[in-house]
Amino acid sequence: MSERSPAPGGLALVQSLVNTLDLESGADALETAEGRARFALTEGEAAGARELRESLRVALLAHAGHPPHRSVTPLGELLAAAPLLVTVSTADGAAALAPADTRPLLSRVAAAVAESLVAGTWTRLKACEAVDCHWAYYDRSPAGRGRWCSMQVCGARAKMRRYRARG
Repeated sequence: MSERSPAPGGLALVQSLVNTLDLESGADALETAEGRARFALTEGEAAGARELRESLRVALLAHAGHPPHRSVTPLGELLAAAPLLVTVSTADGAAALAPADTRPLLSRVAAAVAESLVAGTWTRLKACEAVDCHWAYYDRSPAGRGRWCSMQVCGARAKMRRYRARG
């Protein structure tokens, strides 16, 4: 949906996961083998990935100041099941948080969230305000007040609805 560039670092994984569901058409990429393969998921892991996706969407909606789209398991509860380790590079002493097990999607998402917290980018990943969209996008606006994944599509629709409501 969005013409915006992908989120930086590990947030690209989070953005990609959230955007596996097109709310407008109902198409869910996690229903296909190809869609699951993008995240190294088996068919049996798809239900857990969907739960994670919608919990992430609620957090991204909150980043943009919007209410939850539905009731979900709190993201913190899900991420608590994905332990992270502190790693320290022997070359330069740089420290980072890494998943204890890199195979599960939940562990990779937990590491991406931790990385973005350290980088100060977590709250810039948002979900579109449009109720028929909620697409994840990275807000690169100077003030961090972006509201839509696409100004040309969702933003234009919202502005036209407001204009018509006044008339």
